Amino acid sequence: MLPPFIIEQIRKRESEENARHEQPRLELPLPRAPRERGGERPREDGERGVIILELL
Repeated sequence: MLPPFIIEQIRKRESEENARHEQPRLELPLPRAPRERGGERPREDGERGVIILELL
């Protein structure tokens, strides 16, 4: 078993290493999608069609 101060040093080095490799991130403001004229979105729970294509 390693002494607690050794474990703390290992954790510190790992966090410093991760911080060096971490790239900065920038979130862009995205425009909101315009709503449909009816004011409602189409229902997602409706039946969906299935197409089977046979390629020869």
